[in-house]
Amino acid sequence: MKTVLTVLMSCMLSAGAIAAPANDPATLGQIRDAAMKSDYAFERLADMTDLIGPRLSGSRGAAAAVDQVADAMRKLGAKVTLQPVKVPHWVRGEEKAELVDYAGRPAGLSQRVVLTALGGSGATPAAGITAPVIVVRDFDELKARAAEVKGAIVLFDVKFDQEMADRGLAGPAYGHGSRFRTQGPKVASQMGAAAFLVRSVGGADFRLAHTGATALSEADRIPAAAVTAEDSMLIARLLKRGPVKMHLTLTPQNLPDADSFNVIADLPGTDKADEIVIVSGHLDSWDLATGAHDDGAGVAGAMGVLQTLQALKLQPRRTIRMIAWMNEENGTRGGSAYHEANKGTILKQFAAMESDGGAGRPFGIMGSVEPKAVKYFAPVQAALLPIGAGVFTRRDHVGAADLFLLEKDGVPLFQPEVDTSTYFHYHHTAADTLDKVDPENLRRHVAVMSTLSWYLANMEQPLGRAPAVEK
Repeated sequence: MKTVLTVLMSCMLSAGAIAAPANDPATLGQIRDAAMKSDYAFERLADMTDLIGPRLSGSRGAAAAVDQVADAMRKLGAKVTLQPVKVPHWVRGEEKAELVDYAGRPAGLSQRVVLTALGGSGATPAAGITAPVIVVRDFDELKARAAEVKGAIVLFDVKFDQEMADRGLAGPAYGHGSRFRTQGPKVASQMGAAAFLVRSVGGADFRLAHTGATALSEADRIPAAAVTAEDSMLIARLLKRGPVKMHLTLTPQNLPDADSFNVIADLPGTDKADEIVIVSGHLDSWDLATGAHDDGAGVAGAMGVLQTLQALKLQPRRTIRMIAWMNEENGTRGGSAYHEANKGTILKQFAAMESDGGAGRPFGIMGSVEPKAVKYFAPVQAALLPIGAGVFTRRDHVGAADLFLLEKDGVPLFQPEVDTSTYFHYHHTAADTLDKVDPENLRRHVAVMSTLSWYLANMEQPLGRAPAVEK
């Protein structure tokens, strides 16, 4: 009697599906070239950004994006599953501020401050609050000035290090600034601050406010916002002349958790179908713009992987699973839900990839593999070299937000090695729109992810487990 697997393979072969060795140069080159000729990913990104717009967790936009991506994957013939996820539902309200008193202020004048509420921010009264502003540059200074904090608006004025970003260290530069945004509100609240402000974490001083997540909870929720770099510097200068008072109005709402979904689309494997290779991006975005770089491009690129392989009628040995994660921006609950659902079969998660670094030019691949496994990827590097993406960078851990728990359990993680030197110009701002995405670079993304996904799904040798993540 034929096994179910034998019948499945027979059906796929009769339908024209092709199996090929993982390291076959001709097949890898064919995948690369097909991706570089296709506008599928850019078209899906345009659908997402232009037709839906912002996709903050819990919003109508996020729900519409789930439907849109699921429908597109079904049209490719993928097996689509909507995995339920409970997500935060935070709604931005009115947000405005002005400097109403400072040394040398001409009578009757005030100065507008450009800002935007941070995720999870508490609200002021509808009429706003008026309070003195103090500026600090790190947590030690904040604690040293504890006597001034109570009842004040605390502003962390920390410059984003664009020179680091220009030299390939945008991630560390962002990490340095973002820790003040995430942890600062909680610390300031516990010290009695009336509200919290942070200089926007980004490199382009175009008077753009950069939003982002905070670690605030119901126990310590206070009004919290990001001010533009220009306004942060202005306030710091004025404070050198004397005391400064601000009138601040923020009226966001923290609503009950909402129902949402991860979109999972499978291209089933053949003889190793129970082993999974994940290719993914996060579907949600902040609400200020359309999230073209963060992370519409990542999702569209992952969708492009399935389309590329389907167009070539290539059938992988392992199942290639496209996941559009929900709630990376303000909770990572989509990644947690997937990990919880699969923690009993972690060994079947062969490898995972997430693209969440924008749509800058990719120069290759980063992966959390053992040093001895680096040599396995020589065929992928050779295939991607003609498009300038032949670099392979090994890391002990990649740390992708939605896949962190899988990596902690030993699943090797991969991501495109991308030029992020200008990524934080637009990140979490009203300027993260489709026009900022270069279609050619997005095609390169699809080529990198498609080639690597195929290789991982078909390689013969065991990849091994990712290096242990420190607890």
